[in-house]
Amino acid sequence: MTSSAEDETAATGMGRRVLVVEDEVRLARLLGVALRRAGYGVDLAHDGKSGLRLAKAGGHDAVILDLMLPGLSGYRVLQELRANGHDVPVLMLTAKDGEYDELDALELGADDYVTKPFSTLVLLARLSNLVRRRPSSHLQTLGRMRVDPVSHRAWIDDTELTLSAREFDLLAYLMSVPGRAVPKQELLDEVWNEPYAAANLVEVSMVGLRRKLGAGVVETVRNVGYRIASDDQ
Repeated sequence: MTSSAEDETAATGMGRRVLVVEDEVRLARLLGVALRRAGYGVDLAHDGKSGLRLAKAGGHDAVILDLMLPGLSGYRVLQELRANGHDVPVLMLTAKDGEYDELDALELGADDYVTKPFSTLVLLARLSNLVRRRPSSHLQTLGRMRVDPVSHRAWIDDTELTLSAREFDLLAYLMSVPGRAVPKQELLDEVWNEPYAAANLVEVSMVGLRRKLGAGVVETVRNVGYRIASDDQ
């Protein structure tokens, strides 16, 4: 049985995505497991350069960032993010525990600071506090699927989908009206912005989208159009 605090942390994680930048591979994987159990989607990076690249790509509600990283230190990653206008909450994670290390990280723009060794429950609670302050209204979630219109990324569970721009727009629109049968003409108007285009444009894109989503996700409604199932169906 979970405690009320654990339940609240799990609820905060639903629909949120966290990037973990940690060079200790075993620790990173253990963190990934704990975060997924708390309802978060997780991306992992094991060096500063790849962590910075993923963080700049967007789509994350928070970053857990180790201070001592190969290639590029956590200080530099944080500095680059803030210099480029990225305001994603950053939780610094490090074996260092000197007050000046903490001060340096906070002055560079870190939002919180946890030292190793740490309690996973405490880390999850502090992460929950960070993401609770950051609305994730730009993320659309439906069952196992999530799309982020800002970064143009989509996932099923923790697997990122490789979609064309049109397939992404089509999925995002259908997810914005879950359970409703959407006529092909409406999709031409809203997704293609070409009301006089041929309806087979929708059909062709739908074939590719369905292949990537798997069977049964998008239904054909005869003589109407397409529908994506809502959570309560």
